[in-house]
Amino acid sequence: MGTSHDPIRHLKYLRHSLSQDNEAIGFFVAAGCPLSISLPESDWPLIPDVMGLTKCINERLKDTPEYNTLLSELAKATRIQHKNIEHILSFVRSLYLVSEGGDVRGLNEQQLSQLEKTICEEIAKKIDVELPPLDTPYHRLCNWINSIDRKSAVEIFTTNYDLLLEQALESTQMPYFDGFVGSRKSFFDLRAVEENLIPNHWTRLWKIHGSINWYLEDEGSKKRVHRSSETKDRVSHLIYPSHLKYEESRKMPYLALIDQLSRFIRKKSSLLILCGYSFNDGHINDTILNALKANPTAMVLGLMYENYKILDSSNEPVDRYPEAYLMAKNQHNLNIWTYDKAIIGTSLGDWKYDWLKETPDADLIEFVYKDVRKDLPDRDLIKLGDFSIFTYFLQKIIGTAKAARHV
Repeated sequence: MGTSHDPIRHLKYLRHSLSQDNEAIGFFVAAGCPLSISLPESDWPLIPDVMGLTKCINERLKDTPEYNTLLSELAKATRIQHKNIEHILSFVRSLYLVSEGGDVRGLNEQQLSQLEKTICEEIAKKIDVELPPLDTPYHRLCNWINSIDRKSAVEIFTTNYDLLLEQALESTQMPYFDGFVGSRKSFFDLRAVEENLIPNHWTRLWKIHGSINWYLEDEGSKKRVHRSSETKDRVSHLIYPSHLKYEESRKMPYLALIDQLSRFIRKKSSLLILCGYSFNDGHINDTILNALKANPTAMVLGLMYENYKILDSSNEPVDRYPEAYLMAKNQHNLNIWTYDKAIIGTSLGDWKYDWLKETPDADLIEFVYKDVRKDLPDRDLIKLGDFSIFTYFLQKIIGTAKAARHV
């Protein structure tokens, strides 16, 4: 008989952990989360995933000769074949670094500089959207953060460049700190980030891959990164870690913020919940793993979308998140929950609840689903990897906590 995990038991543990007001709790909101918001007039999400965004950019720039040259050279060099806009952008920047004084792969310095600017502008156009003013998953996350006074500030890490989190935080009137200070031309305050000089009731928002409202500006002989309240008419959108060096700071914002991720996980009894993250970023994976090894009291929980295995183009089952599984099977305080299986304490098993043992908690049982496949009628599913369902779980915690306080 194979290993199994009791879904009610682990949901109770997660609810209890999230109900603490004095522990370090953080969320990692990645590319899969905006997919939980669909446009009412269509089946399309508010913001596409990386592959969808890449298709959009490729279509918009298909008549640009320099971009086509870039894609053909990228395919030769890496065999990625322009499926990931972040890889394309990184490739442009790596070529630009060595382009001074001559051509590189058929492109000169000026063309590469313009390509980077154009790609970033097109990305910004696609993801500079308004969050619906309704009950979105982003609003539910903010409402949960705002539900109780906390002795330790909640920290939100994101690899997304969009402004959905900022919109949700501001629409719920929640104060937050993103590393920048000032009102006219906000600048990055490294000391405030590293020394935690902000009030605890301010949520921390760390944009690890930059933002469409960050820009680089020449100020005399130096370059500085600023944050604007607007995204229009800027010289550059600073998105995705670039090779640019910012002389004004001993660290560029990207490095300071990835350091902040490590510092958070190294806090005593910290809990970091990953949402919409596919574990395809080696730098972030290494940061998480090294911090977990250094702090056995920490816990990182990856809530994954879909089942443990999916069917490939040949209709054969393959691992959906192989990097995540490899890490979790070797690191006891990294747990991975997919819909049908989980790796908990390095042990892989199906979700399985003994329905005859006890009457489950009514607020939890609605998050345990039955597998509808005929060959597996007794298997249970946990779908918190869907950001919408997870934030509904957070919403239920608010109600449970309020009820408990009135008993």
